[in-house]
Amino acid sequence: MTSQTDHSTEKAAERLTIFVDAVIAIALTLLALDLPVPHGDTTGAMLSSVSDHGKEYLAFALSFMVIAAHWRAHHEIFPHVRSLSSRLVSLTLVWLFMQVLMPFATRVITADGAFPLRFSLYAAVQVLASASFALIIREIRREHLYRAEGPPRVFAQSLTRSVCLTAVFGVSIPVAFLTGGTGAYLCWLAAPIALAVARRIQDRRPRHPSR
Repeated sequence: MTSQTDHSTEKAAERLTIFVDAVIAIALTLLALDLPVPHGDTTGAMLSSVSDHGKEYLAFALSFMVIAAHWRAHHEIFPHVRSLSSRLVSLTLVWLFMQVLMPFATRVITADGAFPLRFSLYAAVQVLASASFALIIREIRREHLYRAEGPPRVFAQSLTRSVCLTAVFGVSIPVAFLTGGTGAYLCWLAAPIALAVARRIQDRRPRHPSR
C-alpha cells in the first residue's frame, strides 16, 4: 500500500511538471505572436521597418530569456520533488500566472505612454514571479517534499537567486519613477552582479543540509 501511495505522489509531481511545460510553451507562443512583421517594397524599406520595431524585438528577446530562465529554474528543482502539497500546487499556479502574464507585460513596456508606469508593471510581474518561486522552494523544504534525506544544494542556490531577483526588480520600480529609464534599466543590468556576489557568499558557507 505504501509503495502504491509513493508511486501516486511521484506521478502527481510528474504531472505538475508536464503541466508547467505546457503552460510555458503557451506563454512563449503568445510572446512570439505579438512580434510585428517588418514590411517594405525594398531591402532598405524592410531594414528601416526592422529598425522602427527594434524595441519590440528587444523586448521579445528579453522576455524570452526571462521566461526560459524561470523554466530552467523550475526544472532544476522539481526532479528532486517526491510529493506535492496543496500549498505547493497553489504557489506553482501563482508562478505560472506570472509567466502567462509576461507577454502582456511585454506589450505594455513597448507601448507609448508614461514610462514609469509601464516599466513598473513589467518589473512587478518579475517581482511576483521570483517571489512566488522562492516560496515554492521554501514550501518544498519546510514540508520535506524532496526525495533525499536533506535538501539538495541546488535548493539553496535557486532560493538565493530568486530572492536576489525579487530585490533587484523591486528596487527598479521606485528608481523608474525617480530617474526614468536609464536608472531603471541599470538596476536590471546589475542583476548578474548581485547574483554573482550572492553566489560567492553562499559558496563560502559550510556545505551542510539546511532545513
